[in-house]
Amino acid sequence: MNAYTVQKGDTIAFVTKRLGTDWQTLRTQNPDAIGKSNRNGNWFVREGANLAVDKGSFSAVLDDASKNTESAKRTAAPQPDKLTQYTVKPGDTVWGLAIKQFHVNPQDLIRDNNITDPELLEVGQKLEIRQIGPQPPAEVVASWYGEDYHGRAMANGDIYDMYANTIAHKDLPLGTRVELKNPRTGQTAVATITDRGPYVEGRDIDLSYGLASQLSLVENGVDTLEMEIL
Repeated sequence: MNAYTVQKGDTIAFVTKRLGTDWQTLRTQNPDAIGKSNRNGNWFVREGANLAVDKGSFSAVLDDASKNTESAKRTAAPQPDKLTQYTVKPGDTVWGLAIKQFHVNPQDLIRDNNITDPELLEVGQKLEIRQIGPQPPAEVVASWYGEDYHGRAMANGDIYDMYANTIAHKDLPLGTRVELKNPRTGQTAVATITDRGPYVEGRDIDLSYGLASQLSLVENGVDTLEMEIL
């Protein structure tokens, strides 16, 4: 039996990791320690609550088996980056090439090509574009954001649509396409990174409301998914 007293600022992701369990087991075995926000519908753990998790539960055993499987997957070596040669055309900008066309970080494009002034690309200039190669699936902690941000500008300059298949990630290039899978339900969805975040410790990605609905994440608020870069 693992036990822990919730401290101020603790997230569900932090608590489940510390106890070595999953969200469903934590919620089932500690119903009085779990709350749900009326503002955004996200679940949270109550500060000061005493949590206890029976690691002998069937759910915990399944979770351990899943983690072992994913650990084995992550030992697969990632593929090398893909290098593309590109000749600058009239109207090209660093932002447009990086974000809209090749889906790389502008800073990487600038650094790899020793660009001293991003505003002055020259027509005919040769650029080397370094794109991320295929990666093995990785386990990520996901949350979601919805109507509070609907209609606002995202990091890529587009307007956030809470029903579109988009996600926020802290550092993967904007425009990167990924496949997400909920290992509990088997549901999958393809999404595009269009925004930055999340800015809550212990979380890796923020899903749009529509994407969270497809992956049965809305009610839980926070859950573990598998993510593969396409």
